[in-house]
Amino acid sequence: MSEAKAVIFDLGKVLLDFDYAITVQRILEKSSVAAAELQSFIDQSPLLVRYEKGLITTDEFIDEVCERAGYSGTNEEFADAFADIFSPIQPMIDLHARLYENRVPTYIFSNTNELAIRHVKRQFPFFAEFDGYIYSYEYHSMKPQTRLYEAVERAAGCGGASLLYLDDRQENIDAGLAHGWDAHLHESPEKSAEIIRAAGLLG
Repeated sequence: MSEAKAVIFDLGKVLLDFDYAITVQRILEKSSVAAAELQSFIDQSPLLVRYEKGLITTDEFIDEVCERAGYSGTNEEFADAFADIFSPIQPMIDLHARLYENRVPTYIFSNTNELAIRHVKRQFPFFAEFDGYIYSYEYHSMKPQTRLYEAVERAAGCGGASLLYLDDRQENIDAGLAHGWDAHLHESPEKSAEIIRAAGLLG
């Protein structure tokens, strides 16, 4: 049986699906650039990386995107369009609920940004039921950088095989394994449920 005592969840593509194409289409309505250009500086762009590392503020990010896009809407309209891209992966949310009921400590570990987290907190009640939250923008670092994994260990009060980690990106899992975590690539809700069940955490 696994030594795992806590479960570390990535957010995007594990608990919540997301699609920046939704943002592009909504912003495009009030922009002066083509969709492909808009996509290029929103989805996984150097600008987004700077924002998700906390190297620029939310206001600075909005101002820069709006200027590049020739966006004519308000900052509030932009914020809604940018953040409202998430949909629940219900089997994973249900899996977390079972861990919560069993009083297994759980943590969110995400490369993300302030606008996204504000929206997720408002829209998804399950998000309040974690023991801790480690966000890239609060630590000026992104997975798979070591600094962020060390922040998880501090938050959880343990490390190594005590931490069962689920993420959809192999490079992030590899970094977890390098720290001695019980790290697994999330491929489907069924496979992740079996991993947690095999660790003896579902009761």
